[in-house]
Amino acid sequence: MKGFLLALMLLYLPTGNPEANSSLFLVVDTWQCRLLVFSEDRLVKVYPVAVGKAETPTPVGNWSVTRKAMNWGSGFGTRWIGLDVPWGIYGLHGTNKPWSIGRTESQGCIRMFNRDIEELYPRVRPGTPVIVVGKILRGPRVLREGDCGSDVMEVQRVLRRQGFYSGPISGRFDAQTKEAVRRFQQHHRLPSLGEVDEKTYELLGL
Repeated sequence: MKGFLLALMLLYLPTGNPEANSSLFLVVDTWQCRLLVFSEDRLVKVYPVAVGKAETPTPVGNWSVTRKAMNWGSGFGTRWIGLDVPWGIYGLHGTNKPWSIGRTESQGCIRMFNRDIEELYPRVRPGTPVIVVGKILRGPRVLREGDCGSDVMEVQRVLRRQGFYSGPISGRFDAQTKEAVRRFQQHHRLPSLGEVDEKTYELLGL
């Protein structure tokens, strides 16, 4: 995915401002701290952004805009664009810390210069796709009931593909996910603790 995104950045050059239409979508590149605006599959704008720190990563996945608001609070700058991440409140917003742009500094949201999000704000609407690309797994953290994140979503997807899980791909490690992990571990003759440890990651192919 990283190579694909970099290829897109080389193939298309910014040509102007996007228009508000159903063909518009956003791509957040957490590796490069950039937000790319596409209209009709053509890259039309690139903005620098700040993304989540290692301990509070920006959720990787395919999301969409749910709501828009102005002056949500001083820490959110002048505009807020919310995303439909199921396990928390995440979105694109302005900032009162402009020095953080271009760095991994946020609690998971995508920060923009106020002037940039003010330009973007009228061009997106509820339903606009927002694709966040980056590292899905945070590292060797043991997943337990109550955990949330893109890594939980990936575990749920693999368990569903293998027939151990039938619940929603929510990113929430709930009781149903725990039971699916237990069944997976029993099937592979592992201690069935219902937690995703290093060996379970390995057998899941993650």
